[in-house]
Amino acid sequence: MSTVSYFTNANNVVAKNLTFNTYVSDGDALQFLFNHSATGAMHDSDERFPPPVCHPGTRQAVVARITAWYGYLTAPQKRIMWVHAPAGYGKTAIAGTISKILEEQEGLDFCPLGATFFFWRTSAERNSPAYFIITIAYQLAMSIPELKPHIENAVKRNPMILRKAPEAQLVKLIVEPFKALRQHLEEMPNRLIIVDGLDECINSNRESRVEKQYAEDQEKVQIRVLDLIHTLQSHQLPLSFLVLSRPESWLKQHIESHPFEKSVEVLDLYETGDHMNDVETYIRAELSRIGATIDYRGDDRDVEWPGENLVWKFVARTKGHMLYASTVIGHIDDPYDNPRSRLDNILNYSSPYSDLAHSSPFASLYQLYRQILQTCPKRSHPRMIEVLEDLLGTVTVLPLSLPDALPVLDSLSGRSTSSGFRALRGLHALLHLQTPNLGRQGWFVHSSFTTFLSDPEFSLEFTANRTKGHRRLLSGCLDAMSTVTQQSVDKDHHLFALILWPVLWLYARRWSTQDQSFAKEEYSSMVRKLLECDLEACFLKAFIYQRNHAVFRVNAPQSLYSPGRMNCIVPSSFRELYDSDTLVQQAVLRILTSAENVFLFLISQASTADADCAHIMDSTFLVHLAHYLAELWRGASDEGVKDRESNKVIKSLKTLRRAKEKPFEMLIGRLSTAFRFPGPDLEEVISHLLRDDVS
Repeated sequence: MSTVSYFTNANNVVAKNLTFNTYVSDGDALQFLFNHSATGAMHDSDERFPPPVCHPGTRQAVVARITAWYGYLTAPQKRIMWVHAPAGYGKTAIAGTISKILEEQEGLDFCPLGATFFFWRTSAERNSPAYFIITIAYQLAMSIPELKPHIENAVKRNPMILRKAPEAQLVKLIVEPFKALRQHLEEMPNRLIIVDGLDECINSNRESRVEKQYAEDQEKVQIRVLDLIHTLQSHQLPLSFLVLSRPESWLKQHIESHPFEKSVEVLDLYETGDHMNDVETYIRAELSRIGATIDYRGDDRDVEWPGENLVWKFVARTKGHMLYASTVIGHIDDPYDNPRSRLDNILNYSSPYSDLAHSSPFASLYQLYRQILQTCPKRSHPRMIEVLEDLLGTVTVLPLSLPDALPVLDSLSGRSTSSGFRALRGLHALLHLQTPNLGRQGWFVHSSFTTFLSDPEFSLEFTANRTKGHRRLLSGCLDAMSTVTQQSVDKDHHLFALILWPVLWLYARRWSTQDQSFAKEEYSSMVRKLLECDLEACFLKAFIYQRNHAVFRVNAPQSLYSPGRMNCIVPSSFRELYDSDTLVQQAVLRILTSAENVFLFLISQASTADADCAHIMDSTFLVHLAHYLAELWRGASDEGVKDRESNKVIKSLKTLRRAKEKPFEMLIGRLSTAFRFPGPDLEEVISHLLRDDVS
């Protein structure tokens, strides 16, 4: 999603009497909507390129079943179809294929594809319902010309609707614009909205607030999205909905409930179509492609490769699981090794862990993962596991492609240059090692590999402990930060250290060993390292760097600015440590005073007569300032109102209001939208700053 501010296209911002109003000019409403959409969730987004689609000649029965249900011109009797299957059965590829078919459909005077939303677990914009309705509304405005002016009017009348709950957005941005078409509504052809990966919606954009009980668990948030879809279909709009997900028990139970059963068509992908035939079609095509690249000179084996026996043995091993087949193909398609030998090793492998053969629906896939890991040189296994731990620990927070991320992780973890890539080189079937432009789409080819690595029952000697990765990288970040000054010339890993350390500390904050005893020595070492850093220089450079490189923005946890024992550097399981350990107290105080001094410096610069105010309008600075002010208000008791009034940052903001009213009003507008759901503490701060009687 774009980091363009909420007020980029706003005019006449007014900040009087505890309120402010935003006006969007006529030509900007759609751009305004676009800027607040999760553009990466759309089927044809650059973030998802190339989009997964079904291999030619496969999944034909499923695709035919879905298109027959949709019906194009006339809405089906049941307006929602739920397609479910376990991980790895090609749900996303099917969603991509349906999108492509509808978009390329000829002979119609309208586009049947209304909108798409592809949830993705590791993308903060695609794993939350916060952007769902906005993104759907924007696409509907683009795909249905008659609807466009009514959606534009809805945004112009109330731009703040983009900050409301999805349930309110649904009414104002979709239902009411459709209803405004009146008699034309009945004549409008049916459009399909595709929602893929509902089980990937985990609401992680509220992760930093979990301990403050603002977050919804994944079951509730997924059901919330289902309810949004059900509400939309209940209005009898010319829309149908294709929803694809894993068959999670709570989703199944909700869809089978009374309100849903009359409006949902259920399609079990596992029981539909000929999976074995689909896999065979894919395997024959891919082995033929690979076979055409093999140099048979000097090879004593039969050159008629792969041969029928090998094909059938491969097909039988997959048990109809397309992900298994594609992973094997990815593994043997290695320009630096012999594909024939690699495939023989996979198919002739005899697992020593026969007791695990039927312990999971993914047992055969997990066994394949072990086989691939075992093909890497044994001497490199410890280094390989270490790098995988780093990947597990940062996949959700480091917005880089894997080839770009590995050098940064090598530097932070103290490895030699390129050693991370060398350790993972044999895992090209499991990781996107050769995809330089793939950022937030993910480093892992399939999420089942991360599940495998994290579960010792399945990964055995290849278990990767992400907490170890968090702590190792946190230690490396603090080491890098210790050399940062306002005059230092910093390398990439220094700059990423400045951005990542609060998030990594939050992730590692339990500080417990495997037997749940407190790892005090390791924790105390981290605290001492933090106290050795010039935190003022670190905060200042972090703001400047993220302002100049918008793609690298990572929001720090709000608890970074919590006073006392609730600060994110205090172990969550040992809060009492703050009361007895003076080093911890010093570290928390150092964080707060250093950040406060940087806030004062930047705001005071903006208050001077000819100063450029751009640096205090940057979204990263504003998010940190919002966190600080919210925690200041939260931490002050009723008797501490004077402490709030005497706070230097509050005073500097009042000075800015007197010196430069217009920049102050813009800052307040952007500050109020630094979060999609600002808490009551931040709202109170803003109200206080906007009071006419503020001195």
